[in-house]
Amino acid sequence: MKNVHVDYQGAAPDFQRASLLAKSVAQENAMQQPTIVSWHQSSNQHMSPYYDGANPDSWWEKYGEGNGGKLEVSVGDEYGFVMMDTQDYETLGKMPLRNLSDEYGNHYLCLTPMLGLLDKKPSLAACTYLDGWLADQL
Repeated sequence: MKNVHVDYQGAAPDFQRASLLAKSVAQENAMQQPTIVSWHQSSNQHMSPYYDGANPDSWWEKYGEGNGGKLEVSVGDEYGFVMMDTQDYETLGKMPLRNLSDEYGNHYLCLTPMLGLLDKKPSLAACTYLDGWLADQL
């Protein structure tokens, strides 16, 4: 994996500014559609992806390289990003899914073609209950 370091003058940038800078650097290094695969913030040890027990100094980098990352961009001493080029990937387009809640506040992920566009109440046939194992996708 290729590594690029970007010196950042002044106070450390926030995540949004650092990630935009990393994407810009990736484009300068021949990536047409750069996407962040993983990242790490040194000052607070935040990283993505995260799992309990992972070493924040190395897990994000190993994950990124193992999942298609081709370029590591460090922004100052604060952020590290593993990038990949997604230009050759097909896009899904608009997904026919939406989130709904029932009268008790339970969240569901619903397939719109089965439910209908106007129905705002989850049904067992068209919806999946979002418990601790499922994520709110939309």
